[in-house]
Amino acid sequence: MIQIVQQLLFVAAIGLTGYLVTKRARFIYRNIQLGKKDIEVQGDKNKRLANMFRLAFGQQKMFDRPVVGIMHFAVYAGFLLINIEVLEIVIDGLTGQHRIFSNVIPSGVYHFLGSFFEVMALLVTVSCFIFLIRRNALRIPRFHMDEMKGWPYRDANYILYAEIILMTMLFSMNATDAVLQTLGNEHYPPVGTFAVSQLFVPIFAGLSETALVAIERTAWWVHILGIFAFAVYVTYSKHLHIFLAFPNTYFAKMEPKGQMSNMDSVTNEVKIMLGMPVDNTDAGESDEMPTFGAKDVQDLSWRNVMNAYSCTECGRCTSQCPANITGKKLSPRKVMMDVRDRAEEIGKNIDANGGTFQDDGKSLYGDFISKEELMACTSCNACAEACPINIDPLGIILDMRRYVAMEESGTPQEWNMVFQNIENNQAPWAFAASDRFKWGEELRTQEIKKTKTEEQDA
Repeated sequence: MIQIVQQLLFVAAIGLTGYLVTKRARFIYRNIQLGKKDIEVQGDKNKRLANMFRLAFGQQKMFDRPVVGIMHFAVYAGFLLINIEVLEIVIDGLTGQHRIFSNVIPSGVYHFLGSFFEVMALLVTVSCFIFLIRRNALRIPRFHMDEMKGWPYRDANYILYAEIILMTMLFSMNATDAVLQTLGNEHYPPVGTFAVSQLFVPIFAGLSETALVAIERTAWWVHILGIFAFAVYVTYSKHLHIFLAFPNTYFAKMEPKGQMSNMDSVTNEVKIMLGMPVDNTDAGESDEMPTFGAKDVQDLSWRNVMNAYSCTECGRCTSQCPANITGKKLSPRKVMMDVRDRAEEIGKNIDANGGTFQDDGKSLYGDFISKEELMACTSCNACAEACPINIDPLGIILDMRRYVAMEESGTPQEWNMVFQNIENNQAPWAFAASDRFKWGEELRTQEIKKTKTEEQDA
């Protein structure tokens, strides 16, 4: 009877986890679709797949800082591999069995896999302890900037604590299991001890069988329910990048980072000005006045919004930003966090109003990201180059600056003069196109005079 109750509770836990994860995943997907349809994803699919495996799975950019990269990879690989053991736990929970794979896998192989998973779990535990020290004791500056105060700072610590607790439960579960095997308990098949948990066996060796079963079952339930809770929590956390890193790197721009995306309407105006043929395939499709740039999340592309949800909040972009380094207000990490927060706000607004967005008097520009931040950007692409999963903060910044320049005419006076010169003279300088090469002639004349003077003096 107790076993049946446990199975029913386990099924209920899986069902609740699946429901909550699915509901949240649909919410995030809908929010990503708030962005405009992007241009068709170009580029060789094989190159995109290679990019995804190199950056998302292989974490190539993390190894720019080797020690941290190795530890991060250990945590990530441990997370993936230990989930293979979780598969056995799930099947055990559904069927009421214990270590069901030991019946179908040769004992030597089963023992090797169990020991391997425990070694990975130990690496995860050690790495998490080191990451906690780095974040909380060493006070690395990029982890303590203004945008990291409050929830973002706590979020990172919560995950590290959770990982340590889950791995501790795994070791406790296996150690008590090993002791129960020696007592001949029929529910615990003889699979032997594993590489790491055997070190904990002496702690439990003197306990009664009843106490051992209670500890083993408690550790088993805490471990698996903790993983279910993690699956739900991660959809609200910066650790969503564990999953979104893969589509984010696959759909990332394949063009050179310095290549900016031009607006078709502006490009056509320039072509007309230069007497070049214009593509009119889209002409007359809409009577609405075109808008320029991005004021809110709906004006960005879906890839921009996916970038925001994929952000790891590691701060490498901000630590490399020359504007931020020199004391400017701009932080590329904050830009990504603001886009995600605004998308969340809009999503909740839509849900609260029966699927329709009701104007809340707020926008991404102004309420989340200020003009001062946007104007501080040098467009150097250091942020995009530094990101481990190819997030592009500059694309968002440029779209928002286009709104400032073309919808508000709110750019600095020096910029406006350059814009006016480009419009009137097709060059940044205040000279007519017909006078464009006069400065060259003047330089050449001055050089000839200088040469003659030197020859006379000689």
